[in-house]
Amino acid sequence: MSWTSGPLTAFDLETTGTDVETDRIVTAAVVRLEPDGSVAQERTWLLDPGVAIPEQASAIHGISTEHARAHGVPAAEAVEEIARAIAQELGSGTPLVVMNARYDLSLLDRECRRHGVPSVSERLGGVPAPVIDPLVIDKHVDKYRKGKRALYALCAHYGVQLDDAHDARADAVAAARVVRSLAERHRPVGGMALAELQELQIRAAAEQSVSLQRYLRRTADPAAVVEPAWPLIPRPR
Repeated sequence: MSWTSGPLTAFDLETTGTDVETDRIVTAAVVRLEPDGSVAQERTWLLDPGVAIPEQASAIHGISTEHARAHGVPAAEAVEEIARAIAQELGSGTPLVVMNARYDLSLLDRECRRHGVPSVSERLGGVPAPVIDPLVIDKHVDKYRKGKRALYALCAHYGVQLDDAHDARADAVAAARVVRSLAERHRPVGGMALAELQELQIRAAAEQSVSLQRYLRRTADPAAVVEPAWPLIPRPR
């Protein structure tokens, strides 16, 4: 039986920035979807990240420092709950859909270390799996298509409605629906065993990173480095 005929769990974060080593989680969502795309279960979090939220980040996801401090739960408490929820879903064998997984999963990993709670990898005894990343898969199956590959662009391309972009729950749900539509359009992906699909994404993400690094070194920064690891960036030594 194909993974497309079973449930999917989707995970998304909104954060203070784009650096997995230094930035913090502001909101998070873990949403379980049925095969027909309907939401079966969901958990969402608003955190007090313990640092000021830059105006640029607030402009994207709509959460100010003042709002997070007044209404958010302590970061350590929420990070523990998020990591536990994801580990439980993956431990049950349910695929985890994460748009740009190497960012969200790596930032969560660093938050776990920051707050002294077991990471998803530590809870599972290995790198998170099975993970399905619509960004990596779309670039692999349709590498020469022009245009953006952000979630809103993938939604438009695969016919998925996105009502509230940069809301963690809305983005998580949309990413899972994109994955199903992508698998229907590109049948070999939908027919793969989850372990095979995980290995494909590891190879594809590395190839995409090499290509981007080559482009950046040629056009912008001769010293540019693009991380090849997926779905989790190793912790710095």
